[in-house]
This record gives sequence, structure tokens and C-alpha cells, in this order.
Amino acid sequence: MKSLAAVLSTALICTTGYAATRTTTLSVPDMTCTACPITVKKVLSRMPGVTDVKVSYEKRQVTVVFDDTKTTIAALTSATADAGYPSTPETAGAK
Repeated sequence: MKSLAAVLSTALICTTGYAATRTTTLSVPDMTCTACPITVKKVLSRMPGVTDVKVSYEKRQVTVVFDDTKTTIAALTSATADAGYPSTPETAGAK
């Protein structure tokens, strides 16, 4: 039983080593009022793996820091679209 626990512990440690914190900037052109950034930030902040959200109403952009083992850029853009604010990645290499 101790051997099984050791194997499981090792497997858990090894798999968490592949997590990477990523940052992406999304263009959100439909933010047209000062309340829009509040909604966008709230939606993204509630997503699993998202650790930071900074919204610029003036630039119509949102910068998101997230754990790429828990969410994806596609999931982030889907969440903003579902809230009524379609977005597209601006960061080079975004998928």
C-alpha cells in the first residue's frame, strides 16, 4: 500500500510540472460602454485557471493570465462571446 501511495505521489508531482502560466491579450471591440469591462472581467475571472484579468476600455483589450492546463485561449474567447462580447487573440502564437 505504501508503494502505491509513493507511485501516485510521484505521478502527481510529474504531471503538475507541465503546467505553464500563459498570458494572452484579447481584442474585444464590442465594449462600447464603461460597464462592459466589468462584465468581461467578471466572466473571465470566474474561469478555471485564470489568475489575473486586466481590462482596458480605451484600447478595447483584455489581458488574461491563465494556467494552460486548466483553460485555453479558445475557451476564453468562447466565454467572452457567450457574455455578448466576442473577442479575438492579439498575442503572437495564440491558439
